[in-house]
Amino acid sequence: MFAINWFDVLPVAITFVAIFLVQVLNVYFHILSDTATPRNADIVDTVTAETECPLPFNGGATTPKITNKNGSISPTISNGKLEKQTSLLDTDSHEDEDTLSLENLFPCDQTEIYASKKISFIIDELIQTEVNYVNNLRKGLTNYGQLHQCEDLPEGLGGDQRQKQLLSNIREILELHETEILPLMLRNQRDLKGLFDEFATHFEKNRFYCYVDFTMGKKQSMQLRQENREWLQSYQTKIKDKLGIDSFLVQPIQRLTRYPLLLQQFISEFYKTGISCKPVLSAVCKLETRMRRQLDVVNQAEEIHNIDELNEFDLQQQGNFRRSTEFDAQYFPTRKKYRAKIFLFDRCLVCTEVRKRRLAFRQHYNWEHVELQRPLELATSNANKTINLLIRQQDKDKPKREEYSFVAAEASVVKQWLLATHKIIEIARYEQSQRNTFSLPMDLVLGVVLAIWLIWQYL
Repeated sequence: MFAINWFDVLPVAITFVAIFLVQVLNVYFHILSDTATPRNADIVDTVTAETECPLPFNGGATTPKITNKNGSISPTISNGKLEKQTSLLDTDSHEDEDTLSLENLFPCDQTEIYASKKISFIIDELIQTEVNYVNNLRKGLTNYGQLHQCEDLPEGLGGDQRQKQLLSNIREILELHETEILPLMLRNQRDLKGLFDEFATHFEKNRFYCYVDFTMGKKQSMQLRQENREWLQSYQTKIKDKLGIDSFLVQPIQRLTRYPLLLQQFISEFYKTGISCKPVLSAVCKLETRMRRQLDVVNQAEEIHNIDELNEFDLQQQGNFRRSTEFDAQYFPTRKKYRAKIFLFDRCLVCTEVRKRRLAFRQHYNWEHVELQRPLELATSNANKTINLLIRQQDKDKPKREEYSFVAAEASVVKQWLLATHKIIEIARYEQSQRNTFSLPMDLVLGVVLAIWLIWQYL
């Protein structure tokens, strides 16, 4: 029997209560400061015109139309400033209108869908090509993933770093499709709504960002292959690979491009056959929209390595790439005007000058120092197409400094760009607040309590 007195219990109780209070205060301050801030860092553009389901033209006949309900509120203006919109953060504003209707809460009979030979063929092709894609990636990694074992490997391909540059992150892509995408297709062959909904969830969680990484490493990989072309061709002959490494490394982008094409064929046949199963139609429209958006970001990411004059600025340290947009820009400090391409990353905004096929790096700004404003003279014809970028001074008493004026070709481009930037800014603020928060993990708490109790018991 252990004899426990108040001198044993009191230190343990005080320690436990103190740690518990720290946790309660952390939670309390998080609720006050981050109520509307998302933890998911996926950025999705929410423009109604882009979220409409692509519809075929059917011989002049009236075609039913699926439109999307944009639940977000465009940035409002107060004294020329853009106000924070919580609806951009806590609502999924790109949902299809039919997805929100009551009839979609109930399952529909999908027998009619599978009765269509053309639709069944499209679904079978979607799944079979996925199987082939996984097999081809696995075979390509078997052929080219162990080059370091070759005795005559040229110096230009030696080392782990060169191997990574050659194949980029294709192992990550294979893992995604082998462990996630292909299994969800196989288990949902007879439930198309489940297949499309699960597939769309991977885009919402930004799981397909690995394709953006792959594209950003494309230039280095192509350069390595070109420099070692003779050896790679002889190695290809040695292992009897008919297609070669170039064909292997082009497959990821071909696959990502193929997805929306198959879904467009599915939607077209859906309308032609007159099938009435709106939950499935809404799900496939939502998925096809997300695929096209991801493909746009992947295509834009290819331009990142065209940026010159970066000096010591490292784009790899700026978090995920989100989008790029072209503007007519004016840089206020020098009053210089030029065609600019603006790249949005998780941690900063990068301004470049367009020079034919190249991009010249100009400035970058961390999001915590940036403020976006509409021009004050709202009567002008370009007011809806213009956005001004201001920099907050370190001295709070000093006025904000005007840096840039961006003018787009269409007002919709500015609206789309603002939706993306506001969401990125809110995520950056959330991460900043988390870095300044003191928190203790529960395993540490329990460990400290147990250690104190043992010390008082046996010493």
